[in-house]
Amino acid sequence: MQLFNNLNEEIKVYAFVGPSGTGKSYRAQMIARENNVSYIIDDGLLVRDNNVIAGTSAKKAPTKVETVKKAIFINEKDKTEMKRALKKYKPESILILGTSDGMIDKITDNLSLPRAQKRIYIQDVATEAEMEEAKRIRTTQGKHVIPVPTFEIKKDFSGYILDPLQIFKSKGKGNAPYIAEKSIIRPTFSYLGNFTISDTVFRQIAEYLATRSDAIHKVMKTRVESTPEGPNIYMEVSINFGFNILTALREFKEKIKKEIEKLTTMNVKDITIVAKAINMPQAEK
Repeated sequence: MQLFNNLNEEIKVYAFVGPSGTGKSYRAQMIARENNVSYIIDDGLLVRDNNVIAGTSAKKAPTKVETVKKAIFINEKDKTEMKRALKKYKPESILILGTSDGMIDKITDNLSLPRAQKRIYIQDVATEAEMEEAKRIRTTQGKHVIPVPTFEIKKDFSGYILDPLQIFKSKGKGNAPYIAEKSIIRPTFSYLGNFTISDTVFRQIAEYLATRSDAIHKVMKTRVESTPEGPNIYMEVSINFGFNILTALREFKEKIKKEIEKLTTMNVKDITIVAKAINMPQAEK
């Protein structure tokens, strides 16, 4: 544990502070870039250059109390995982998001980081109108923002609504603009309830793709099992004569996974496809 402490003391910590729902995560990448910071800690996640590299999002917690605990790394498991990630990646500086100065201090203390040397407040970068609009969306639609692309959090949030949001930003006159993609998600404790997709939808997508495949003659059986991590799909098919069976099954499996994740934003946990028969062409008379 002392090794963690020695390494983390060398990290420069920046804080981005503002009440919940005022748009901190939405502006996190902009603030990080302006301060030449590549690493962000936001709601239990460690993000580097748009990629989630460690942690479990607090927004997936079942209750608001658990969300707070995960966000400030009270649990030993979350704390240890994040400390190991910081040891592995050795960031020179990091931006930590929090709802108050006290929350920032709790995060730095729990992760054995030095106190923030610079604190940026949401009021410094957002107008009252912008903050009120962010609060309105949070209250009426239950939407939250995570500063990473949609595909990076698809696995963690399988089964919940994700809306990609691409923003064209400029750091000011004379600086090159950049595109920052965020992902809007609904937490599990949202009063709007869970977002689910019927197993029939997965079956229909898979069976439709089979009709578009030259190698697949027909689908003989399909079974879909829902899990918290995403659907398990099992299919039995007949293959048209002349196709390499292993290649045909592998390509069909990849196609199903790609299309389901594209159309539903849900992570596919597993796909099993079995060739049960070979369709022989009718002999010429």
